[in-house]
Amino acid sequence: MKLTLSQPTDTTLAAFLESATGPLSYPEVGATRNAAHIPGYDNDHNEVCLGEGAEVFKSACDALTRWEHFPTHWVKIGPGTPPIREGQKVAMQARAFGLTWISAAQIVYTVEEPRRFGFAYGTLDAHVECGEERFLIEWLPDNTVWYSLTAFSRPRRWFIRLGYPLARHLQKRFVHNSFAALKNRVKSGHVEEDCDDRRGKRRFL
Repeated sequence: MKLTLSQPTDTTLAAFLESATGPLSYPEVGATRNAAHIPGYDNDHNEVCLGEGAEVFKSACDALTRWEHFPTHWVKIGPGTPPIREGQKVAMQARAFGLTWISAAQIVYTVEEPRRFGFAYGTLDAHVECGEERFLIEWLPDNTVWYSLTAFSRPRRWFIRLGYPLARHLQKRFVHNSFAALKNRVKSGHVEEDCDDRRGKRRFL
């Protein structure tokens, strides 16, 4: 984990990741595949309907590939646009209260199927939290396209434990912002306003 007052450059992020050695910081690697409850962590599953059809599905998958599901006005991934592949390290930058927190994560698996696309990344030692998060696009048989976030996490650093309510607030904020970013990305598609009702209520943190 690195804290800075200024916006980090790609060179800074690359150097940070180079120093982020060691295994993933939690033993339950890959557990988000089944969206099961993991004891000892905050468990979250949130989903939103993006619209209908092949065009919306492709647009959402493309956005995920380019990390456009991250709301860049306060949190983003670097350096550059990292490829979606197992083992890829990424630096997550979160801007809050005039400071930028840089944490290291690694893609632990990908999902590449005709009607499902996504990936999960897990935390490395150089991360403020401990856990895993999956980002998934699904094109269901009823033609609706869904974006879901499944995660389990817990604070890793003492100051995050101390500011736990704020940390959870920022996690909720990320979910809502990420939903908005994806919906905005596919807004040119055929979005059905009532498609949420076909699978049940949208679920939030």
